[in-house]
Amino acid sequence: MRRPRGEPGPRAPRPTEGATCAGPGESWSPSPNSMLRVLLSAQTSPARLSGLLLIPPVQPCCLGPSKWGDRPVGGGPSAGPVQGLQRLLEQAKSPGELLRWLGQNPSKVRAHHYSVALRRLGQLLGSRPRPPPVEQVTLQDLSQLIIRNCPSFDIHTIHVCLHLAVLLEARPEELTPHVMVLLAQHLARHRLREPQLLEAIAHFLVVQETQLSSKVVQKLVLPFGRLNYLPLEQQFMPCLERILAREAGVAPLATVNILMSLCQLRCLPFRALHFVFSPGFINYISGTPHALIVRRYLSLLDTAVELELPGYRGPRLPRRQQVPIFPQPLITDRARCKYSHKDIVAEGLRQLLGEEKYRQDLTVPPGYCTDFLLCASSSGAVLPVRTQDPFLPYPPRSCPQGQAASSATTRDPAQRVVLVLRERWHFCRDGRVLLGSRALRERHLGLMGYQLLPLPFEELESQRGLPQLKSYLRQKLQALGLRWGPEGG
Repeated sequence: MRRPRGEPGPRAPRPTEGATCAGPGESWSPSPNSMLRVLLSAQTSPARLSGLLLIPPVQPCCLGPSKWGDRPVGGGPSAGPVQGLQRLLEQAKSPGELLRWLGQNPSKVRAHHYSVALRRLGQLLGSRPRPPPVEQVTLQDLSQLIIRNCPSFDIHTIHVCLHLAVLLEARPEELTPHVMVLLAQHLARHRLREPQLLEAIAHFLVVQETQLSSKVVQKLVLPFGRLNYLPLEQQFMPCLERILAREAGVAPLATVNILMSLCQLRCLPFRALHFVFSPGFINYISGTPHALIVRRYLSLLDTAVELELPGYRGPRLPRRQQVPIFPQPLITDRARCKYSHKDIVAEGLRQLLGEEKYRQDLTVPPGYCTDFLLCASSSGAVLPVRTQDPFLPYPPRSCPQGQAASSATTRDPAQRVVLVLRERWHFCRDGRVLLGSRALRERHLGLMGYQLLPLPFEELESQRGLPQLKSYLRQKLQALGLRWGPEGG
């Protein structure tokens, strides 16, 4: 539903991944190379770099092949010179020596050597009791070498260089909003759930609260919702509530974007909801070019109020203004369809159950697209979908409009089981935390009464061929107490 919120200026309607790219699709950002150039071009001093450069990288500095074609350490004809240069960098006694090894050996330098050099620089600057002297020109020359060559870096090398070179865990409030927005967009786009960097963005937002417009704030909060990360910074939410109260009438679209991120974090402020559901706001939005996409945002917010906020008693989105939230598969899924397990799972279900006993890509009210949906009797027998209403009522019958569905129930004895594909790109880069949009979707489907059966990518990738996949699906369905007749019908 949501289009890249990091992108400057108004956005045209575009169905994306659940709120924020968050729930809203892959968020757009400048290339990581351009961001690295901006960060490395920032004014730098030895004192401010010393603490930062000692931050351990997420992975070891031996980063593997890059676009320069370097071979993994230990193999190939160029391994000797490459390893030799790495050892020289690791043993350098001064920043000047580091720079000489990089500048005098251009044919041997590979992308990962820059992150090795930055790490050694951090060790030198942090050495005790007397760190070696370093001139500003040395740091600038090193930055220029990286800036000149970063178009050839692979994404992991860039990520390590960002960890080592961005001027954070010093005083992030000294950086400009432009730099912090670039960092936020980079983390969101590449699904990098890095607590140190996210906390630095949260601290920057709190410290610079009075200087930031909501159009900038919407970009800074983007990674928090997308990466499903609620910062430890205690003033983060109070700060956002004050900004929303101050700027809601000035930048309506930015206001809704901020609420979309907070929706994924389950931190919706009632006062801001009162404003965006007011007749005046809805009438104003209806006359803008972005009316459809904003109505999708508001429809999702209204669903969150219905299902998750039992204490809310303010205005709601009128029925006539509501639209399906995600009327089709999300942009990220369509873009990566050739890598998806959906086709082979569909074939496995067809052979196991028969075509009449499941529906694929069915959109259920209030507008969530499901991967696969089954109907089953109260005794667990899988029923032909055409003989059943596949939809559960929305709002759930057990909770009248305006009350949360903490335990949605229905008088219909049939169960609705949703098989949820959890592909690799549905998670943050570490592969353990669902993206905010995905977590929101699963949470809402469960609150509406659908029984969810997750199919994690690790399990799907371990199945070798269709027979093994059918056995896997059989075990999963039987574990829910489901039963059916002979395979294929």
